[in-house]
Formats: sequence, structure tokens, C-alpha cells
Amino acid sequence: MRLFAALLPPADVLAQLGTAVDELHGLPGADGLRWTARPGWHLTLAFYGEVDEDAVPELSAALERTARRTEPFGLAVRGGGQFGDGRALWAAVAGDVTALRHLAERCEEAAATREHRRYRAHLTVARGREAMDVRPYLDRLDDFASREWTADELVLVRSNLPRSGVPGEQPRYEAVARWALAAAG
Repeated sequence: MRLFAALLPPADVLAQLGTAVDELHGLPGADGLRWTARPGWHLTLAFYGEVDEDAVPELSAALERTARRTEPFGLAVRGGGQFGDGRALWAAVAGDVTALRHLAERCEEAAATREHRRYRAHLTVARGREAMDVRPYLDRLDDFASREWTADELVLVRSNLPRSGVPGEQPRYEAVARWALAAAG
């Protein structure tokens, strides 16, 4: 199964972001982007890829230990950015990004194979097949700021990729396990 560790922002924060993203749909070129479905919005901490079902209990135990030794911390969604010359448009994260980065590093260490990428906290809102100028989108996102919330739960998520071949079909995400941060008290 295809797995990743994530933080899930609260519904009201996602609704705030959704309102801002809806405005982006009216900008020139927006129809050339594949907009991420709101149920899929999350902050990826570590991507594990295909994980054998037999390895999930060990990974889960390691993530539970990680959650137990991580104190809750404050985050907000604020501003935006891009990867790959506009091939990915994302909302940025503000708040205790140092704690977020440490949690991401520990989530990577929880798996035997590590992705070894420099962590950049983000929430992907759209992808493009070709490079494009996303400055008008970034200008709009620069003004966006959600309320701050407390990140207090680590989630192991299964990504179910589209299989129908229908253009625009989105991956489906399901929580495999959840752990409260600092659950050991």
C-alpha cells in the first residue's frame, strides 16, 4: 500500500483556504491546472511509497513513538509558493516550522528507507503538466493567512491512486492510523 505521514489541518482552516483557492480558479490559465480536491489537502511529513502490508505494524509503532515524544505546536497556512516553474502551486505554512521540520525528520527516520529530501512545509493546491507563470496566483496567495491552530495529531495516510483513467480523477486518501502528539503525557 502507498503510505505517507501527515498533519491534517482543521476543517475551518481548510474552508478558509478553500475560499482563497476558489478565487484563483478565475485567473487566466486556471483551467490548465489540475486543482487538488479539498478532501486531499494535507501537510505531508514523510512519503513512504509502496509499503508491504507486513511492514505496516513496525512503521506504525515507530510513528506512535514519534508522536509520543513530540509536543503539540502551533501552525497556520499563510502565503504560497511553487515547485518546478509552476508545475506545483502550494499554500505555505507559518508558525512553529522548526517543530514541524523536526517532526518530519523523525517521521522519515521511522521508515527503513528514507526519501532524503530537504523538507519544505506546504499544502499542494494545484499541479500543471507544463511550466507556467504562476505569479498572479502567488500574488493572491501572499495575502492569505488562516487562523493559527495547534497541530496535535500525527496521521498515517494511505493514498489510493486513480485507476479509472478518467481525466481529472483525484487520488483518495484514507487514515490508516492516528496518534495524539505527546500522548504519553
